[in-house]
Amino acid sequence: MHLKSPLSLYPNCFLLVLCLLPLLGMAAKKPRLIDRKATKETVALHRNLHRLTKKHILFGHQHATEYGHGWSNEPNRSDVKSVVGSHPAVIGVDFSGLTGQSKERIDAYRDRLRATIVDTYDRGGVTTAAWHFSNPVSDNGFNWVDSVSSPAVRHLIPGGSHHEQYKAILRSVGDLAKSVRGRDGKLAPIIFRPYHEFDGNWFWWGKAHCTPDEFKSLWQFTVGYLRDSLDVHNFIYAFSPDCLFTTTEQYLERYPGDDWVDLVGVDNYADFGRNGRYNVQAGVKKLTIVSDYARKAGKLAAFTETGLESIPNTSWWTETLLKALLTEKMRLTYVLVWRNDTRSPTHFYAPYPGQVSVPDFVKFYQHPYTWFEADLPKLYKKRLLGL
Repeated sequence: MHLKSPLSLYPNCFLLVLCLLPLLGMAAKKPRLIDRKATKETVALHRNLHRLTKKHILFGHQHATEYGHGWSNEPNRSDVKSVVGSHPAVIGVDFSGLTGQSKERIDAYRDRLRATIVDTYDRGGVTTAAWHFSNPVSDNGFNWVDSVSSPAVRHLIPGGSHHEQYKAILRSVGDLAKSVRGRDGKLAPIIFRPYHEFDGNWFWWGKAHCTPDEFKSLWQFTVGYLRDSLDVHNFIYAFSPDCLFTTTEQYLERYPGDDWVDLVGVDNYADFGRNGRYNVQAGVKKLTIVSDYARKAGKLAAFTETGLESIPNTSWWTETLLKALLTEKMRLTYVLVWRNDTRSPTHFYAPYPGQVSVPDFVKFYQHPYTWFEADLPKLYKKRLLGL
């Protein structure tokens, strides 16, 4: 007896499969870290951050536990905790002090930075590190200054005049990364966010000061050298331009490729009230571009920087920020507001006791969508219930 093949019995099904193949190829990629040797804790954090974005967003604050409005270097303190009883879920730090200073000052900075990262990990929080990196060619800080600053990117990449110097700088970053061990003896994972806001011109690595290919080369070398040569395996790599884009194509103009990025983000103050100007609809569109690309590419997404300086708008937290985050079905890992300066009476982005936006911030804190440190499950464990 001759048996017919299943495809001859169901020719229409075969045609349907052929039609669906292109669409299947467009399906979202499975989330996976670009570092195949990442530590177990880094893998667990990455997996759990992907899971929690379905229902929650983490709230973050830059330098939250290092200093705040009118204080600095006080153990287990943050302005956010003073207001709502919990630290932010995400604590922002900066690798800026690892270069451009004397060895003694760099060592002292590294010690303070290590303590902040380890304390955050031991409490169960998440650390993200920016890098306001002093120009290693003209040695004049991270901001671009006409007639003073040098277009350094071309000199740092392989073949450049300062490439060996750049490798030494990266070794300093790597040494710090491999020293941040918690009470459990494990390395604390860090969301590393170098060369942010690169689509503007205010930093020496900005758009006007290097070509797209030069920027991509710098990014790829940075990641590759840290990961493959220096054996740094507790980084999650974050890519975050400013908000100077309106399409996915513009967003990806300097993107180094999916093999070099774990998290895509955006910094956006301009659409959320800076200088009294609001264009929240435009801000939501940009966040949606980031979120949609992340889901397609299997990446995390985040609102990597935002805020309203001095927070004069008493309902900004719920009527502007929270509404924007909830407008579309975005999946964002965290939203981070900028720092609270110790001395300045006006340069702050999170409320402190008595600040006019405190009542609204408490509502923001109490909303089930927002998570602070006190809400966090054990993110560094492999499997979690309830996410």
